[in-house]
Amino acid sequence: MKKSAKDDAENIKKKKAEAAPEADENLPECKDSEKASEDKSSGDDNDKEKAKDGKDSSAELSDMKDRYMRLLAEYDNFRKRTVKERDSLYSDAVIEVAKEWLPVIDNIERAITYAADNDQKISEGIEKILKQAQEVLAKLGIEEILCERGTCFDPNYHAAVAHIEDDDLGEQAVSQVFLKGYRIGERVIRHSLVQTAN
Repeated sequence: MKKSAKDDAENIKKKKAEAAPEADENLPECKDSEKASEDKSSGDDNDKEKAKDGKDSSAELSDMKDRYMRLLAEYDNFRKRTVKERDSLYSDAVIEVAKEWLPVIDNIERAITYAADNDQKISEGIEKILKQAQEVLAKLGIEEILCERGTCFDPNYHAAVAHIEDDDLGEQAVSQVFLKGYRIGERVIRHSLVQTAN
């Protein structure tokens, strides 16, 4: 009996030893199935991340387009502003030159007035100088503000320095021009100094 108990114990050990490798063989399958389920869940996570990345990329692209459009508009405004400033600088430079010329022209006109009584040749010479000076102004785009007796007073172009009552002239009419005015385009370089009536 003792022998059979021993035999039984050995049989049990053998069965356990045989069963152990089978369990080990089943174990990797278990691990593989766990790994597969982990891969599946990580695959779902990757799909979610890809979708999220797609949305992020779309938002980033939209943001970049918006930045580009703003930059383009800003550049266009800068270009227009630069052109306007350049034109203004040119106009300002011409005005400064014209201001220097105007007293010369005024003196030439006065000389013509007084020389006409004294000597005809002096008067002709000064008239040629005046014509030349006026041509220079015309080349610069400067023109005289037309104003004569009877012209309606316009504060945009005229500066009233005196006032009289005259029945021959209408209300707010120019009665006398003391100093001619000049302009470049619509910008006034110097207002005409005038006397107004009524």
